[in-house]
Amino acid sequence: MKRVLITGASGLIGWHAHARLHAANCAKIFEGKPVPYDIVALNHVSFDDAKELQSAVVGVEAILHFAGVNRGSDENVASANVEIALRLVEACKVAKIHPHIVYANSIHSFGDTVYGQSKRAAGDVFQAFTSHYTNLILPHIFGECARPFYNNVTGTLIHQLVSGENVSVNPDGHTQLLHAGEAAQIGIDAILSGAFGQLQPKPHHITVPNLFAKLKHFHDSYNANIYPDISEAVDLALFNSYRAATYPNHWPRHLKLKSDHRGALFEAIKSSSGGQVFLSTTQPAVTRGDHFHLNKVERFLVLKGEAVIRIRKVLSSEVWEYRVSGDKPAPIDMPTLHTHSIENVGDGELLTLFWTHDFFNPSDTDTYADKVLQ
Repeated sequence: MKRVLITGASGLIGWHAHARLHAANCAKIFEGKPVPYDIVALNHVSFDDAKELQSAVVGVEAILHFAGVNRGSDENVASANVEIALRLVEACKVAKIHPHIVYANSIHSFGDTVYGQSKRAAGDVFQAFTSHYTNLILPHIFGECARPFYNNVTGTLIHQLVSGENVSVNPDGHTQLLHAGEAAQIGIDAILSGAFGQLQPKPHHITVPNLFAKLKHFHDSYNANIYPDISEAVDLALFNSYRAATYPNHWPRHLKLKSDHRGALFEAIKSSSGGQVFLSTTQPAVTRGDHFHLNKVERFLVLKGEAVIRIRKVLSSEVWEYRVSGDKPAPIDMPTLHTHSIENVGDGELLTLFWTHDFFNPSDTDTYADKVLQ
């Protein structure tokens, strides 16, 4: 078992990294095998207490260093990233460890802004400390649960679309995008393979107007109960980021019933990219699911019976509950990086339709057992 420390674990990349290591542990627990990772998750406040930091690094073999400061006065930004690096290195020295350090650096480190100089200087601290160092140069990061209005144009645009706010787009804006999950996985793969030196993943270049147009298309299609074409990896990641922002307040979404003397008809789902549909029956008091996905787009639709669908953001404790019935069809979509379940709370058999955007692959199920109710 590898002991891995994640700094900035409550930040966007840090949370995605924690979730992916947690997913790997969940997969082994489901198989009845030992977990591969002992995860230590730290936030910014941990750097204010030298003893707490020193205790946290004991026995650590690898550090995913995602903590950083990108806002504040020039004086604060200039010193904060270097100070965090110095405190982390000092804690390693006191604990007498020489871990592999993966540092989330920035493309801004190539420039002369105060933030860029600070990120570059922090990297110099790590490079001077150990040769087991990976300098991960990252572009603009987006992903599920990104904080809007905080150096994340994608998260801000998504929030404004979902909230129905007016959107102001810089007509000359340009961004270089990388999904937080991909950035986190590159860091994880580096510590597994022992990749040292500089890594600079290739970003997706897009103008801000084109990014907004893409997200607006997702928003309009989704509200019309149509899944857009998500065959491209970047579109899948952007769509999953958008979907996550619709929770918890925009569900369930009731379908329009067309009724006559023969009965009722409704459209369960429409998709530009096909996917897979399957049905299941569930006996009373039985719960299905209790797992999460990293990439899979999935919809649950109760056709007959009464059910409670529960969703919990991975690594959090708050559970969202949605009561649904076959008498009033209302699909619930499962956001990525959110563990979910469906329980039959009725007296009879539950009939549920499931749809996913891709075909089931037994060699890569993208399914990680993790109980919603802990």
